[in-house]
Amino acid sequence: MEEILKGGFAELGIGAAEDACGRFRTYYERLAEVGSVMNLTAIEGEEPVARLHFLDSAALLGFADFGGARVIDVGTGAGFPGLPLAILRPDAEFTLLDSQQKRMDFLSDTAERLGLRNVEVVCMRAEEAPKERRGAYDIAVSRAVARLNVLCELCLPFVKAGGLFISMKAADCAAEVAEAANAIKTLGGAEPEIRTYGIPGTDVTRAAVLIRKVAETPDKYPRRWAKISKQPL
Repeated sequence: MEEILKGGFAELGIGAAEDACGRFRTYYERLAEVGSVMNLTAIEGEEPVARLHFLDSAALLGFADFGGARVIDVGTGAGFPGLPLAILRPDAEFTLLDSQQKRMDFLSDTAERLGLRNVEVVCMRAEEAPKERRGAYDIAVSRAVARLNVLCELCLPFVKAGGLFISMKAADCAAEVAEAANAIKTLGGAEPEIRTYGIPGTDVTRAAVLIRKVAETPDKYPRRWAKISKQPL
């Protein structure tokens, strides 16, 4: 795994501390130990996890300056992309947010085993987050499977004006991004930028949708989940 990661980081132009690969090894071992039992990820095996989870997550470092940033990963699941980013950027602070307690217990235990002091694990629905988290983050990231117009309502309220929301999507996401135009504008986002990238060592191409927050999100957003899901912006 170490050679896969080092080669991938070099291809992505990412620097990594000497202890990073060891931490990724421990993370992988935790996923292998409990992942199938807890249904954390459908991807199994050392190389697929290294490439399709760890390197895919790490690729986001090429699209924004995470140095010293306060970052929230919404719908983090098994910790992607937030936990790999936290391993690679110890100078940034990361909040991993998900509504499933078993996932949060796994991430809390894993972050402790990795010795990460820059990770906060929060079990909560994004739309129910308290007001003190509103506009509190420089960057929001998400690899969740929801449509972008839905993700924008869940994620953009967390981002301060001037900050950035990065949504990880399939390469052919142009139609989905166009569908989200009203949501982005309504919630204070600027015109989105689609940046495609390849995952090192694979033929997989992904997209990072970058949405700069240029205005405060109106207080009435986010709405309750029933409203968001049935009547997306």
